[in-house]
Amino acid sequence: MLNANKGAVGPLDGRGLRIGIVQARFNEDITNALAEACLAELTRLNVQPADIEHVLVPGALEVPLALQAMAQHGGFDALVALGCIIRGETYHFELVANESGAGVTRVGLDHRLPIANAILTTEDMPQAVARQTDKGRDAATVAVEMARLVQRIGGQA
Repeated sequence: MLNANKGAVGPLDGRGLRIGIVQARFNEDITNALAEACLAELTRLNVQPADIEHVLVPGALEVPLALQAMAQHGGFDALVALGCIIRGETYHFELVANESGAGVTRVGLDHRLPIANAILTTEDMPQAVARQTDKGRDAATVAVEMARLVQRIGGQA
């Protein structure tokens, strides 16, 4: 939800974390803006550019497979999924939104690896534009916060 009360998070430091980003090209103007905001926030959180691997895939349905490949390769403390699905005139919107979301969640749970899901699902382009920067920044924050949480409680990351 836009302008939602997300709660307060303490200071985050991403120094030493390795983050993987998978960005869908479909709706590229939006996903480029998501990626730009995410990368800027990761930098602000002290994640070094050399510790970020950023790959592109055709669309949201391909994001989970690329996340899975990164998770299987290992060495990542958290992953980020970036994409944009805008409702059209057919059922395809629901299929892509549901399957990509389920795939992202499955990869995270199967590999015990935090994944910040910033695949936008909007009714129209203005809604996507309104969310692109905030959701990109949020994805970076979630990735760092969850990587630190999993480290603290003794998980894989």
